[in-house]
Amino acid sequence: MSEVEAPDADSFAALGLGAALTKTLSQLGYEEPTPIQKAAIVPLIAGRDILAQAATGTGKTAAFALPILERLAGTFRGKRTVALVLVPTRELAMQVAESVHRYGKSSGVQVLPIYGGQSMEPQLRALQRGVHVVVATPGRALDHLRRKTLDLQHVQMVVLDEADEMLDMGFAEDLEAILAGVPADRQTALFSATMPPRIASIAEANLKDPVRVAIAKVTMSGEVPLVRQVAYVTPRSQKLTVLERVLDMEAPTSALVFCRMRTDVDELTERLTAHGHRAEAIHGGLSQQQRDRVMKKFKEGSVELLIATDVAARGLDIKDLSHVINVDLPAAPEAYIHRIGRTGRAGKSGVAISLVEPREIRLVKVLQRLTKQRIEEGKVPTIADLRVRRLDLLRERVGEMLSEEDSLDRYRVLLDAFAETHTAQDIAAAALKLADTALNGGTAREPAAPARGPAPAAAKREPQSPREREPEAERALPAERGDHALRTAARGKPAREDVAATMAKLYLAVGRGIGVSAAEIVATIGQAVDRKAIGNIAIHDRHTVVEVPEEAVETILRALKKMQIKGESVRARRFRD
Repeated sequence: MSEVEAPDADSFAALGLGAALTKTLSQLGYEEPTPIQKAAIVPLIAGRDILAQAATGTGKTAAFALPILERLAGTFRGKRTVALVLVPTRELAMQVAESVHRYGKSSGVQVLPIYGGQSMEPQLRALQRGVHVVVATPGRALDHLRRKTLDLQHVQMVVLDEADEMLDMGFAEDLEAILAGVPADRQTALFSATMPPRIASIAEANLKDPVRVAIAKVTMSGEVPLVRQVAYVTPRSQKLTVLERVLDMEAPTSALVFCRMRTDVDELTERLTAHGHRAEAIHGGLSQQQRDRVMKKFKEGSVELLIATDVAARGLDIKDLSHVINVDLPAAPEAYIHRIGRTGRAGKSGVAISLVEPREIRLVKVLQRLTKQRIEEGKVPTIADLRVRRLDLLRERVGEMLSEEDSLDRYRVLLDAFAETHTAQDIAAAALKLADTALNGGTAREPAAPARGPAPAAAKREPQSPREREPEAERALPAERGDHALRTAARGKPAREDVAATMAKLYLAVGRGIGVSAAEIVATIGQAVDRKAIGNIAIHDRHTVVEVPEEAVETILRALKKMQIKGESVRARRFRD
């Protein structure tokens, strides 16, 4: 078994990927390969077997998906299955299949995720039509093999992703049966977060002279900054909602927010801006003039959230950051330390917040051991938490005002007049309500609680949408927005009104394909309803899904019939999950 270090390559082209793939990656917003990608892609393209130790969140999906697309591109014309990826869970199967599809759009590759919990019929129909790459959980793959509906005799590459997890889940015998059914001359890649003896045994039995991918261990240079580190566990679909609530609770004066890709940076910036935040994007796709303009605004304080990629953030001289927020955890642990080191400098306090998907919990433990500091598991703020925080900020502002006694003299005359007909306590309460109203956009209304009554009884059926397939615990966070009064009270600026408790979803037949942005969606719908009432906006290639108040649906639909976006008429209807 040979061992390699990651080559010193700062681009995907330097790793041997063709022009079509590198162009696709650039369009998707990938700026540079991660350590596991640097180490694995070269030997895989060369046809070598590899044994790689890599945790979730390090970019390993692209580390094997890109070589599959590069090496096997010439075989995607027929109906034969030429690559098999085995994963432990259906969620990971869907995620890997989606990634392969996105990377390989230009190659014509057909990808199919097969997993338990879904009806066999759609899987059977897809397999009969022919697919090139199958991403499967071991149990369901074995079911298809026994039915003779999955033909593996032409497979040229097999990937075992998160092999230790598959063994822990009791799939050892299934894996052996599946591997016995693929050609002996195939190429095999095994990825595992840990390397126990069982993994070594599988590698010895199924890999031919494998390259052992060795990512250089992280070494600590200097001390890890002493900042408060908090991780909020949330599914990816709820990250924006959680982020906004956390921002409301923390009320950062200046925050650096990290995303993994340029496209994520642009989308998050648009959506936060559409919901009343002062945010700007910075990434490798901007010119130096644009970068300078963004940085000038951030340093002057006219922007409170700087949304960035790791590459774009290098070399930025930013002082007095109150928060660093990881919307996506970095692929390399040392990058995490570099990120959080940007706050809490010169003896000042700082906060590092990470939004962690359930599958990334093990990576958080790795970061905790590396930094030798506790990473708190944060509780996602509730409406009640936001209400309490809002009052706390009001109390702070009133306390500051009471300390400036000289500035209160002219108001004491009013106090004496009111005292003739009202108690001092009533006068104070009225003044506080007035202050709360002024600080929060002209309303002192309580944050709206989610209005979700019991769902009507229905016949039991297989879940159809990805959201329905999520575990119930991952759907527990309400889709409505938290109150923005906290952030605005700290700044003394208007906040948007509370979002209506009952929200509906609209389907708009315009999407990313024509370059539509969240800001344009808000501007268009905002002609028919208060912009502040608009909820989540999800832009897809050919359509967009928008949350709006239930009572405004018909008004919005009528108005959209007369409107255009990007010169296109807007076909709209209710969206059904």
